[in-house]
Amino acid sequence: MNSYRYIAIEGVIGAGKTTLAQMLSTRHNARLVLEEFEDNPFLPHFYADRERYAFQTQLSFLASRFHQQNRLQSPDLFHEMTIADYMFEKDRIFASINLGFDELSLYDRIFNIMNLQAVKPDLVVYLQCSVERLLSNITKRGRSYEKTIEGDYLAQLSDAYTQFFHHYDRSPLLIVNVNEADFVQNGDHLAYIEDHIFKSSIFNGTINITPR
Repeated sequence: MNSYRYIAIEGVIGAGKTTLAQMLSTRHNARLVLEEFEDNPFLPHFYADRERYAFQTQLSFLASRFHQQNRLQSPDLFHEMTIADYMFEKDRIFASINLGFDELSLYDRIFNIMNLQAVKPDLVVYLQCSVERLLSNITKRGRSYEKTIEGDYLAQLSDAYTQFFHHYDRSPLLIVNVNEADFVQNGDHLAYIEDHIFKSSIFNGTINITPR
């Protein structure tokens, strides 16, 4: 078995990262760390008017994620492993899409200081998904404030994630294509992903897989 102590599940909005993190944490008795997006008071306003509320929304997320990162550095007596549904660097990915030049310059000054203190994952699992599947998943879960999310915005995020992970080398990276996967209803798909995370040899670099 792999000895990962901190695994971060990543993906664009609607890829299924929270669901997978919850399932894996239950099955492997891991501490679960979830984004506190519902505590961001600006998020519903952001989806209604991105340009007006982007900076407030981004800073609120940055502060929340940084506080969570600080808590991650404290040992957990009841769990040997932690699984999170995000990595700290994702905040910068969203900022690059949502903020203008001057706002991004100020944001980067804050982010770069915080990022030095962020916990490095032992493994990052990136759930790669088409825009069509993302939109379908978002519609199914039915959050009211997400109804205005457009395909163009998801496409921007997908491109930004692709560029980010193309150059990412801070941790081992496992890319899982989930376009045709259903790890909630299909136990074989979940087992396939688990095998690559927990039973394969610890690897460095990037591996791409597609659940069969």
